[in-house]
Amino acid sequence: MRTPLSFALLAALACSLATAPAHARARVFVASYGNDANPCTFGSPCKTFQVAVNAVDAGGEVTAIDSAGFGPINITKAVTITSPDGVEAGIVPNPGADAIDIDAGPSDAVVLRGLTLNGAGVGVNGIVFNTGGSLEIVNSSVLHFSNFGILLQAPSSRVLIQDSISSNNAVAGVSTDMHVSSAGLTAVLNKVTTNNNGSGVILNRSAIAINIVSVIDSASTNNANNGFLQANSGTGLTLDNVAMYGNTIGLSAGHGQTFIGHSRAALNRTFDLDCAGSPAGTVITFGDSHLQSVNGSCASSAAPF
Repeated sequence: MRTPLSFALLAALACSLATAPAHARARVFVASYGNDANPCTFGSPCKTFQVAVNAVDAGGEVTAIDSAGFGPINITKAVTITSPDGVEAGIVPNPGADAIDIDAGPSDAVVLRGLTLNGAGVGVNGIVFNTGGSLEIVNSSVLHFSNFGILLQAPSSRVLIQDSISSNNAVAGVSTDMHVSSAGLTAVLNKVTTNNNGSGVILNRSAIAINIVSVIDSASTNNANNGFLQANSGTGLTLDNVAMYGNTIGLSAGHGQTFIGHSRAALNRTFDLDCAGSPAGTVITFGDSHLQSVNGSCASSAAPF
């Protein structure tokens, strides 16, 4: 049982945290009622994510206290940006610009959790990962951008996108832009939905870049072009327990290798699987998936669909 003294000590500690000095910035805060002239403490939060990110220590955390729009961000260091359950931390970009650009160091870890990005048709990209060691996008929504929802192009990096949705983006929900310099990117999409985009997930073409993309317990639906477009000869794409419904093509496997297990493509407008490209991709299955309409010759070293 706490004594009156212990309560007094706890109160003193709470006050000291709320009025932490400027040099102690392991955790900072933003709020709808904040002011960017504030020190970004819990008691005196900032107004925008950018000011809070600038203030926090490398590797620190920026937390949204309540629901509001907190503005676009350029991230150049390791940081976590988050909001608790029940809080909608919104980001609307400036017209013709991105919502979040990440230009961090080669060993920096960036975590984005509980964010809602809305391009409102005038933002170009939702999240652009240019450089950094790793990126986690968790429990977030990326909507209504004129180009890509999430664009991954950081070399030698690791990406996790989990429990998130990327929808109504003009070119793609998620895309890897695999230039030669982007070799070594490893991405995992777990419980991710890409819906009503130009394409759901695109692996862009490069003859040299070696990258690995794994999609687990996810869906790509109602996209104007492809649910998944494998257009990279140096990339391995794995689909495990993935649904592809209502796209023009469920999976377009024109290059590289694609592994499919426990997955289903149906009700796509042209083909469930198209591998008639030049050169044709290789699709390796394990006899436990359903892809009914197939265009082209898809080599399978394991078992038929």
